[in-house]
Amino acid sequence: MQIHEFGNPDASIVLIEPIHTVDGMAHEAEIIRELAGDRFLLRAVNVDWFRDLSPWTVPPVSGNMAFGNGARETLERILELTGDPEKKFILGGYSMGGLFALWAAYQTDAFAGVAAVSPSVWFPGFAEYTVSNCLRTGRVYLSLGSREEKTRNPVMATVGDRIRELYARLQAQSIPCRLEWNEGNHFMDPDRRTAKGFAWVMKELNT
Repeated sequence: MQIHEFGNPDASIVLIEPIHTVDGMAHEAEIIRELAGDRFLLRAVNVDWFRDLSPWTVPPVSGNMAFGNGARETLERILELTGDPEKKFILGGYSMGGLFALWAAYQTDAFAGVAAVSPSVWFPGFAEYTVSNCLRTGRVYLSLGSREEKTRNPVMATVGDRIRELYARLQAQSIPCRLEWNEGNHFMDPDRRTAKGFAWVMKELNT
């Protein structure tokens, strides 16, 4: 498991993010510093995007790439990074990384909060999973681009409805959460969007 670190190694807050490329991570860390200060260490963990972040096997939704079921193994490896009881850990991610962060929050209470940025909550079976399972984290940041639900792909086009439903469910459960809408499609400003998510959770930890 290749890990790239950015920020303050002595910080009491550790941000963990699964990534498929390290490009843009230094920029993301800089934006987090601008928004929430330098009291964090960001650990970016390289993964296989379609295999390692998927909680169960799903046939191709777009193109020819099927989704594996490697999320549980990935979570086990990530949990090895959360052993210091003196630190608070926040799990976050973009797209499938955001889906993984949400799914992980139903598996463990190791994370003080999650930042699910443009998460793939259209993922078949995930909405039903969130209804029948209990979230085990204290703070949840959600965001979506304003044009993401306008895609022609009928499965991915459900993302808007799914994220609204999840947000309403978290509110009904009195879980501190935020749903933020950003301008543009799924591929616009992922560094800044993810940084905003992490920064929100960091600030919530101090309230």
